[in-house]
Amino acid sequence: MATRINKYLSEVGYCSRREADRLIEKSMVKINGKIASLGDQVEETDTVTVEGRNVKPHNDFVYIALNKPVGITSTTDQKIRGNIIDFMQYPKRIFHVGRLDKDSEGLILMTNDGDIVNEILRAENAHEKEYIVQVDRVLSADFASKMSSGVPILNTITKPCTVEKLGPKRFKIILTEGMNRQIRRMCEFFGYGVVSLKRTRIMNITLDVPVGKYRYLTEEEKQTLFSLLNK
Repeated sequence: MATRINKYLSEVGYCSRREADRLIEKSMVKINGKIASLGDQVEETDTVTVEGRNVKPHNDFVYIALNKPVGITSTTDQKIRGNIIDFMQYPKRIFHVGRLDKDSEGLILMTNDGDIVNEILRAENAHEKEYIVQVDRVLSADFASKMSSGVPILNTITKPCTVEKLGPKRFKIILTEGMNRQIRRMCEFFGYGVVSLKRTRIMNITLDVPVGKYRYLTEEEKQTLFSLLNK
């Protein structure tokens, strides 16, 4: 059965589909010695290489919950100083599920299962992500209701979300979408500057390790995650 080349690279655990498309566009991927194009199909008997190295299927997938520190960039590009791959120094090739901007800290999932990356990131799946945010001035009485009902940023309006005040300058927010620097932009719209931002949950996975440390997902967490993803 034939599989699209970007899906193949994600299924065998080489990278996410988005990263696969980037590699294909840079002519770094070959199928049976010929440079691959977006949309090319791969058969089971085909030989696929990336930058001259054979890519083979494997099933020893790892699923990791990392507490990313401030200052680390969510990228697999090791030319970028402070990238998440160099920071972790993990012995296998892994990649991040989504992003957490350099100025933020908290939970980010790392894996070599490219398919799970796509399922979690699909906007239409509306998977929850929870954050704790500290701002630079006292929150107004109606802040939570205004923030939760949709905010105009990036030429669109954010989806309704859950917002709970935790203190004079602190709140919890649960999003089901992931625009670029979304929470910071939402706060800026109402005149607040973000002092600190920490992601504490992705779907059923909660943050419970110190900053800079990581752990493997438990079997129970993996099974629940897979069921939420219909995987």
